[in-house]
Amino acid sequence: MKYKPMDIEQNTIMNDFVKTDDILKDMCGIIESSQKAAYQAVNTALIRRNWLLGYRIASEEMQGEERAKYGAEIIKRLAKDLSAEYGKGYTKSNLYSFYSFYKTYPEIFQTLSGKSQKLLSWSHYAVLLQVNDEKARAWYEKEAIEQTWSVRTLQRNISSQYYYRILQTQKGEIVESEMRELK
Repeated sequence: MKYKPMDIEQNTIMNDFVKTDDILKDMCGIIESSQKAAYQAVNTALIRRNWLLGYRIASEEMQGEERAKYGAEIIKRLAKDLSAEYGKGYTKSNLYSFYSFYKTYPEIFQTLSGKSQKLLSWSHYAVLLQVNDEKARAWYEKEAIEQTWSVRTLQRNISSQYYYRILQTQKGEIVESEMRELK
């Protein structure tokens, strides 16, 4: 029996590829699916990093006013040190966002079951953190995933109180239609 080192890997790669008679179409499909896979991998890594940074900040948190001052000083110092080491993505504001992300979504990675649960982009989550109402935030998150809202659409829908307007109207389809037109 002759060994072919690529057999196992090729079989799994070929599961996602369908060859047609149009080589250009096939090449475009390969490029686009690879770009999508790379984007998803980077996005998941970014979300995981930000969640872990938030977790680590939260683990320093203790009750009491003295500890709150201590926590603020830690974030200030971390922002300075991390920005010097890694660049401007680690401002105090961003560190507070990571902390808020962890506190808001403490089990985001535990609830992911394979590929059935989709993650939004970090930018989507940063916008969702503006929503204090837990039910509204969950609704916006669900809709953003199901309707594939861009960050801009999500921000506009939150700013326009889309969730509350749908709740208040007997004719939710009118509000939905209005939002579709704006999209």
